[in-house]
Formats: sequence, structure tokens, C-alpha cells
Amino acid sequence: MLSRRDFLAVSALAGVAPRASAQAGGERWKIGMYQGMLRVSEPEVFELAKRIGLDGVELLMGTPKESLPLRRAEVRQRYKEASRRSGLAISSVCINALNQVPLKSEPKTALWLLDTIEACRDFGCQNILVPFFGRGELKMEAAEEIERVVDVLKELGPRAAQAGVTLGLENTLSADDNLALLERIGSPAVRVYYDAGNSFGRGRDVPAEIRKLGRERICQFHIKDNPSLLGQGKMDIPAVAAAIGDINARGWLVLETVSPSGDVEKDTRANLAYLKKVFGI
Repeated sequence: MLSRRDFLAVSALAGVAPRASAQAGGERWKIGMYQGMLRVSEPEVFELAKRIGLDGVELLMGTPKESLPLRRAEVRQRYKEASRRSGLAISSVCINALNQVPLKSEPKTALWLLDTIEACRDFGCQNILVPFFGRGELKMEAAEEIERVVDVLKELGPRAAQAGVTLGLENTLSADDNLALLERIGSPAVRVYYDAGNSFGRGRDVPAEIRKLGRERICQFHIKDNPSLLGQGKMDIPAVAAAIGDINARGWLVLETVSPSGDVEKDTRANLAYLKKVFGI
């Protein structure tokens, strides 16, 4: 029998991308990019990502208006074939529709999230980005909305675990509030998808938050310092990288960076080169 601490530690190891298990910087990390920032919505996104030099792409489930295309097996198959042709991986999947139709209030979104678990399992990737922005923003003082989110994730956490998938919550809450939320949900398959840029933009101490949450509670990272190129903005990215190193995290670093010049390929190459330098990849 494992203790709770040992169980969480083992679960943390299972919650990172299996392609990045070694200690060396070059093998410890893979770098992907959020599909929406690449401005390509079809499977050709992998061709662009390969030209840039990325290791993979974080795919979008799609909008409610489109009826979340990645729920359809034939659409997923096109992406899987494009991924194989390019030699690039699908780093993760984002259920971006939740920013328009919130999990905290709309019953059908629980089914959407269940379908996203199936899509992630089908793609063979580990993490789902579950966002809470726009209409879906979470506030701890909104007790009924928090209770609904907790109830839904309590039900879906075991489904995600059975599928070998982690639900990564990305929101505007502090590290302390996220810890409280995860404690209520009580599932090792539900963690935080930590966005350094979002937290920095809200005046938070990003390295301190990363260390507080720790490897057991963070499944994946978004890296950005919008509207600037990495290394040219206000965030101390080397300090962020040091904190990530301190918790011995590994897996995928996913760029969600804008293109200041308007040339996505050029700016993303610059961001990629900077991130590799900082993380020793």
C-alpha cells in the first residue's frame, strides 16, 4: 500500500509527457506551441511548427459554433496523420470552448470535457488544458460556481485517470486558491496548468507560486511575456526557469506568445531560441 504522499509522487511522475523523462536539459523538456498563436487551424499547423523547429503543438478542441471539431474521429484522424508526417507530437489539447460556455454554469460542458478526455486519449497525449477565462472566470467568493466546478471535476477526475489523462486547470486564481480548489476536488488526475505570463500580469510572484504548487500539483506550463518577445519584456524568465528547475518539473513547455513584428515564424523562432538557452535545451 502506498501512502498518500507516495501515491501523489508516483502520480506526478505519470502526469508528465513520457517523451521527456531524462534529467538532461535537452531530453527533460520538449517545447510546443498553442495552436491559436500559430494562426493555422487545420492540420497544416504541424508543417508550420516543424519549419519553426518546435517539438509539438497544443491543439484546440474548437469553438461551440463549430461544435468542437476534435470530438469527431475523422477530424482527429487528419490531425494524427499530419502529426505523423511531420514527426512532431501533439503536446496537449485545450478545450477552449469553456471560455465562451463556462464549465461553472453550463451542464453540457461536462460532456464536452468527457469528449475531450477521449480525444486526448486517442491522440496519445497526457494533458488537457481546462481554461477558466472570459465568461468562465473563476472567483472563490462565487461559492455556487466553485461548488459546481468541484462537483464536475470530482466526477471526471477518475474518468481522466482511467484514460491516462490529466485535467490541467488554467485560471486567474492564486496558488493558494488553486491548492484549496484541488484539495476539494481530491483527484491526482486534476492539477494546475500554470501560465507564468498570466500570473505575472496579475502582479503575482511567479517563482514563489511555482515552488508553492510544486511538481505534484503542476502538470504543464505556458510560457509567454506578451506583448514582448521572451527576454525582452518585464518578466524575469531565468528566475521562472530556476523555480521550475527547483521543483524538478519536466515534460512540455508550451509557448503562448504573440508576434510583435507580425511575422509568426520569425518571432517564434526567436522565442524558441531564447527558451532553449534559458532551460539548457
